[in-house]
Amino acid sequence: MKPHILICNDDGIYAPGIMALHEAVRDIGEITVVAPDAEQSAAGHSITLSNPIKIKQVRRNAQFEGYAVVGTPADCIKLAVTVLLARPPDLIISGINLGPNAGISVIYSGTVSAATEGAILGIPSMAISLATFENPLWETAAHVARRLTQELITRGLPSEGLAQEGLPADTLLNVNVPNRPLSQIKGLAVTRMGRSRFAEIFHKRTNPRGDTYYWMDGELKITGDTEGTDIQALADGYVSLTPIWFDLTHAAALPKLRDWNLVL
Repeated sequence: MKPHILICNDDGIYAPGIMALHEAVRDIGEITVVAPDAEQSAAGHSITLSNPIKIKQVRRNAQFEGYAVVGTPADCIKLAVTVLLARPPDLIISGINLGPNAGISVIYSGTVSAATEGAILGIPSMAISLATFENPLWETAAHVARRLTQELITRGLPSEGLAQEGLPADTLLNVNVPNRPLSQIKGLAVTRMGRSRFAEIFHKRTNPRGDTYYWMDGELKITGDTEGTDIQALADGYVSLTPIWFDLTHAAALPKLRDWNLVL
């Protein structure tokens, strides 16, 4: 039996990246697409609580394409696993995102959060992003996605028993691909998440009614050593593979806080 692969992203079900991913892995397994009906970039791990979550079937060339969800990427995964699918998927792939999700972008990314939700639910999950906003070479990222999908399946999925050689529990794989022809990719690098932050600029505007609004802009600033990071791997022409989990505890800080000897 072919593995069941659930595909999502944060750019929306009509985005070229999700179509490229679907084409890359469609023959590897049984594919279900559940993605936002419109762009949800930088949605992070938000979920919808105060509004109904609407869905509709999407067809292309008279063929069933998937489910469009009026909600966030995390909503999509929760809804797919809980309601839409007859059984949990063997693998979740989120992407292909337009733009890198390296450094602090991981925190804001809806694409990464879809994969994180999969990991929370105990399903092997991977997020994949193409490190550009202009002239994307989807074929390069699609090739990488296919290769890594094959590797994850080879190393074992839950439906085949314990995944001893696969991803550790509670862990997702965050993948960033340089926007280069495949022949110019230098290889794969196992990396840590880089330290960075966004330096925001807010452009003040006034609408025709005299109301003030702001348009956010800015750039990524590197704030730490880049050696061994996803940021450096991309700059050097390598595909970065970063294992991520959702325990945000800073373990090294625990002894320091205990030394405070706080008393109420």
